[in-house]
Amino acid sequence: MAAAVLLAATQLAQAQDTITIATEGAYPPFNYVDTDGSLKGLDVDIANALCDEMKAKCKIVSQEWDGMIPALTAKKFDAIIASMSITEERKKKIDFSKKYYSQPLSIGVPKDSTITGVTPEALKGKAIGAQGSTTQADYAEDHYGKAGAEVKLYPSNDEATADLQNGRLDALITDKFVLVDFLNKAGKDCCKLLGDVPDTQTEVGIGLRQGDPLKEKFNAAIDAIVKNGTYTKITRKYFPFDIY
Repeated sequence: MAAAVLLAATQLAQAQDTITIATEGAYPPFNYVDTDGSLKGLDVDIANALCDEMKAKCKIVSQEWDGMIPALTAKKFDAIIASMSITEERKKKIDFSKKYYSQPLSIGVPKDSTITGVTPEALKGKAIGAQGSTTQADYAEDHYGKAGAEVKLYPSNDEATADLQNGRLDALITDKFVLVDFLNKAGKDCCKLLGDVPDTQTEVGIGLRQGDPLKEKFNAAIDAIVKNGTYTKITRKYFPFDIY
């Protein structure tokens, strides 16, 4: 009996130390599926570093973006590390850790584009794409759509960049670092950075269920990896500049 109780307690402790983290897998360089089928990217590296710091077993799973918050609240996983911006609207449904990076929105266009600026007036009558259910989609609809642009929303950012690359969009609005990565790789021959959208700097955090004590553990782990240099080592694999 004593052995059975000890085994049960050990299994419970192990289960409590296992944190299941969701990412998207379609948002390079932050998260993507590698050629071997594994999840890779800055978000994944940060997740693993945080779990190492917390001495917790880390299980990372993929989740489509549109179902990310509903799946978290349904307890299909414990946390979201998927470059999710911290917004007041999302905080009505879930909680967030402190930021682990921040960035503005930017607009990319074909290299031969005649669009001269990022203002609503400059994009009037143009087709502008964005990933649905994101801060960039909200911005595109509220600012460009209402000013006369045609806003096209996509299930993933990869699909939006593909349409820009193939000439089916006049412009794309997305997070700056994701756009820069695209322009340095697949989009280097087709497209260019038009500019940053003013007053759109957002902070990115870890999504958690409201009231979950994991929040304080993640916050402490973020502070620790920033302080000990692990954060800089990870981010410099992807960007030659500070993103914190």
